[in-house]
Amino acid sequence: MRLTHFKRFAAAVFAVSAWPFPALAAPFAYITNQLAETVAIVDMQAGKVAATVPVKGKPAGVAVSPDGSRVYVSAPETGSIAVIDAVTRKAIREVKVSSGALGIATDLNGKRLFVADWYQNIVTVLDTDSLQTLKTITVGQSPSGLAVSPDNRWLYVANRLSDSVSKIDLEHLTVAATVKVGAHPFGLAIDSEGKRIYTANVESDDVTVIDAASMKVAATIKVQSRPYAATFALNDSRLLVTNQDSDSVSVIDTAELKEHAVLDVGGKPEGINTHHDDRHVYVANWFDGTVSVIDAKSLRVVDTIKTGEGSRAFGRFIGN
Repeated sequence: MRLTHFKRFAAAVFAVSAWPFPALAAPFAYITNQLAETVAIVDMQAGKVAATVPVKGKPAGVAVSPDGSRVYVSAPETGSIAVIDAVTRKAIREVKVSSGALGIATDLNGKRLFVADWYQNIVTVLDTDSLQTLKTITVGQSPSGLAVSPDNRWLYVANRLSDSVSKIDLEHLTVAATVKVGAHPFGLAIDSEGKRIYTANVESDDVTVIDAASMKVAATIKVQSRPYAATFALNDSRLLVTNQDSDSVSVIDTAELKEHAVLDVGGKPEGINTHHDDRHVYVANWFDGTVSVIDAKSLRVVDTIKTGEGSRAFGRFIGN
């Protein structure tokens, strides 16, 4: 089924009913606006942009440190990583990594930063204190999405042009296994128990489900046109997948491994991440320069937030 946009509710209505946020909590979403060369900091309780930070080099990927104090942003045009201080809301450091820096993630201790290089077919491992390179790991062609397992033991890498996913051993920093998936995987997500990895396959319009232990394909789920990235909600019972060319989000039932619903969002949805409440899902819309907010329980778009030109936000962009 297809559900259309709902008009933005008044702030007072949100405060009373639609938003079950703790009174003192003010989580923020960090949205890379690639064309505007900025990062919009969205106050998720207020439902609006609280600040905008300039970042040169066409920022695309984003990863928030586990403690929420730092935001790491990849800039593919300059081959660098920008570091934003979440308290001062300023870019405090920039380090050159490699020419095609795109996908980015931190380990669960916040001690290491991983950057996928689209052109050089490597993942660079950096120390987050010094931002010095610890190692480069060769993977498949055009690595993009990255996801760390819940036990901090493995890093999974979507290799777009190799149609594969690599599993990296984070103790030894070596590739432990590689599995073929659908055509041109880009974003990926791993469930909270670390048992299954889901890849959004851009060219085959489907999602591959991988058994993490055996690194074998468990299922393939058809979605809409050009799926890009994915996130879980409602205790992993739902996987939400952005479909770039359908201007929609597919909602997958992870028990049945089937598309359960299709929700209309903004134009060219790309990055997607879930609020700490495990219910509200945020979608960055490239063409509209907006973020759509989905209630995963009611399956409705409950808000639309203007963020900036070319909103992409590829990665885990929600912090404290």
